[in-house]
Amino acid sequence: MKRAYHKLLMAACLLSLVSFNACQDSYLDVEPKGNLNETALATKAGVNGLLIGAYSLLDGVGGPGTFFLTGVANAIVGSMAADDSHKGGTYGAQQDINLIENHSLDPSNGIINEKWRVYYAGIQRANDALRVLEKVPAGELTEQEITQIRAEAVFIRAVQHLEAAKMWRNIPYLDETVSFASNNYYVDNTTPVWPKIEADLNYAAGKLTPTKSEVGRANSWAAKAFLAKAYMFQRKFTEAKPLLKDLIDNGVTASGRKYALVALFANTWLASAKNSSESVFAVQSSVNDGAVGYNGNAGEALNTPTIRNGGTNQPSFSLVNSFKTDSITGLPLLETFNDTDMKHDLGLTVNEPFTPYAGTVDPRLDHTVGRRGIPYLDWGLHGRQWIIAQNEGGPFSAKKTWFNKADLAKYSELIDGWADATANNYTMIRFADVLLWAAEVEVEIGSLAEAERLVNLVRARAANREGWVKTYVDNNEPSKGFTNTPAANYKIGLYTGQFTAKGKEFARESVRFERKLELAMEGHRFFDLQRYDNGTGYMADVLNAYIKHETTTYDYQILKGARFIKGKHELYPIPLAQIDLSMQNGQATLKQNPNY
Repeated sequence: MKRAYHKLLMAACLLSLVSFNACQDSYLDVEPKGNLNETALATKAGVNGLLIGAYSLLDGVGGPGTFFLTGVANAIVGSMAADDSHKGGTYGAQQDINLIENHSLDPSNGIINEKWRVYYAGIQRANDALRVLEKVPAGELTEQEITQIRAEAVFIRAVQHLEAAKMWRNIPYLDETVSFASNNYYVDNTTPVWPKIEADLNYAAGKLTPTKSEVGRANSWAAKAFLAKAYMFQRKFTEAKPLLKDLIDNGVTASGRKYALVALFANTWLASAKNSSESVFAVQSSVNDGAVGYNGNAGEALNTPTIRNGGTNQPSFSLVNSFKTDSITGLPLLETFNDTDMKHDLGLTVNEPFTPYAGTVDPRLDHTVGRRGIPYLDWGLHGRQWIIAQNEGGPFSAKKTWFNKADLAKYSELIDGWADATANNYTMIRFADVLLWAAEVEVEIGSLAEAERLVNLVRARAANREGWVKTYVDNNEPSKGFTNTPAANYKIGLYTGQFTAKGKEFARESVRFERKLELAMEGHRFFDLQRYDNGTGYMADVLNAYIKHETTTYDYQILKGARFIKGKHELYPIPLAQIDLSMQNGQATLKQNPNY
């Protein structure tokens, strides 16, 4: 169950040797179940195989857990736990997800524990590569090769620690000196981890080359982007600003393409167009490649319509309402978007007539959400029959990461016979993300006019009429193609001096709202709200208002009685299983997060 990283297939045979449950040589699992023969792997091919194994675990597949939705894609902990989406499906299924969505989870939650296990397995895989690298005989690798292997492994280690820090903040940092063999694996989580993440990313940014011969490998610009992300999570805007400017002005992809927004918003998620100019760093995916296990994008398997057995990550009413625009300016309705719900078909049967909402909407809505009466790629008009349990999850389907029906055999494969893994990469950071971070920084410590310009770059791409969803030539035969007629009343405008005229608070909320629209259903929303909060209660205010809206709109049982508690739910609980495994001389090495 290893990912084939494009041109790195030469190490596939080695990967079978490194599925040694990498995390199991520390207290993070009960005991090691296999031993890594470091001497045997201390060759050029061996250390590269270990490095590929470390890349491989970014998607969570093939790690120590059993649930394939525990890699760096955060549909559950980033979207369902926020105001992006409902769990969907039926109430009785996946109870651990229910508890995450309604903020009643405790440290025994199985998904949280598996997320921890996979992150630390990935960290240990990176550290294994670093340890073995030191044992490779002199002369087998050039100095340049040694530097790049070391820098890539340090980069992966930093990314996995960063993902863990987003979840728990208070985490143990493990470098290559920590191992079962060294008997030093009881590492506490009370030492601040951010400086160590920053040090790793600074090292990687300084040592990695700007381009790579294999597009799946990290380059120096990817390391700089993650360093900027680490700064953003600490509200270190002064440190982030020059990095973001450099990324925008000079950054290139691993293949050497200048960073830029792709022309059409929808093309960001086309498997046929992956690793584009917008891809800052992506977890590589492939399907139908003859590999054992799944190399497809399993982390997004819930972001599918129920017509293909998915549908357990359904856009919320609040998210859909967010895409309404002012009928004159085409700007978002920052304060009033949730006053009334956009027209939907909740409660209607398949055959009852329905006319979609006639008001103006941001065209990104219909690339993000499947809603009744609007073409769902080439699959047909989205309708009631697409939702298994509409009264439980709502009337909307996820859409961004889906594929055309015509490409079904080419770009998807079933996981365990029920859920689709696709050939679509999971892009951890895309260029729009960088632009909006830069806009956020400009609001906080720079120029409101420059922040507005950066936001307008993102909005202008969405305003490209060529990329809007169009009606079918024949609703009964979607394969006949599309007309040039927009499928809905799309209207999106640019800001024209409002940031400066209305002031910093308006600009701040506008940038935050733009991230909500642009990055919807991509697993970022919970962590964005977490960043914005900074102890103010902002996150609790937003999510409690959301809970009230969703339970008033319809009888959504999962959120009934839910409450987001300030000072507690901004972070996830340290898994109880990991605290139990950290016991040393009767004392737990790991300390629980506040109020759990």
